[in-house]
Amino acid sequence: MNNLLVEDIIDEVIKRVKKEAFIEVEASGKHVHLCEEHINILFGRDYQLNKVKDLSQPGQYACKERVTITGPKGSLKNVVVLGPARKSTQVEISLTDATVLGIKAPVKESGKIEGTPGITISTERATLTIDKGVIVAKRHIHITPEDAEKFGVKDKEIIQVKVYGNRPLIFDDVVIRVSPDFRTYMHIDYDEANACGFTKGTLCRIVK
Repeated sequence: MNNLLVEDIIDEVIKRVKKEAFIEVEASGKHVHLCEEHINILFGRDYQLNKVKDLSQPGQYACKERVTITGPKGSLKNVVVLGPARKSTQVEISLTDATVLGIKAPVKESGKIEGTPGITISTERATLTIDKGVIVAKRHIHITPEDAEKFGVKDKEIIQVKVYGNRPLIFDDVVIRVSPDFRTYMHIDYDEANACGFTKGTLCRIVK
C-alpha cells in the first residue's frame, strides 16, 4: 500500500471521528433581520433583498444590503442585513458593540425581543427607529434531531461546551435548539470567538 493511499485512509478516519464526536463552530458578527415593512421603508416600496451567499442554516442568507445602526453614544456602519424577511425586525450585536452604541442589550435567544431596547436603523434613503429588538444572541447549538439523539441532548436544554480554538475554553449556558430544518453548528459572537481564539473550522464538544 503506497503512502498516499495510507494518508487518504487516515484523513478519512479522522474526518469520521470528528463528525461523530465534535460539532463545528461558527462566529456571527453584528447583523440585522428586517421585517417587510422596514425593508420597504429603508430601501423602497416592494424592494427585494439581494442574496450574496447562503449561510449554514437552510434558507438563511447574507444580503448585499447594509445599514447603519445608531444608539445614544455612537453608530456602527456597514452592518449586514440577513434574509429572508422576518415577522419582526431584530438587531443582533455583541456586548462590545453595545458599549459603542451606548445601550444595554440583554442576552436573549433569537426571536425573544420583548423587553429589549430599540435602536435607529438608517440607509442613504431613509431612517427609522424601532422601540425594541436589540439583543446579544445567547450562545447556542443548532442541531438536527438525529444529532441531538447521538449527543444525548434535548431542545431548550442548557449545556456546557468545550471549544477547541487557539485558546480552548468551556462555555457555560449554551442552549440547544433542535429542528429537522437545522444543520448542526454551534454559534457564538465575535466577543466569544476572540476569547477562545476561534478560527474557521474550529470544533467543539458537548460536555456531559
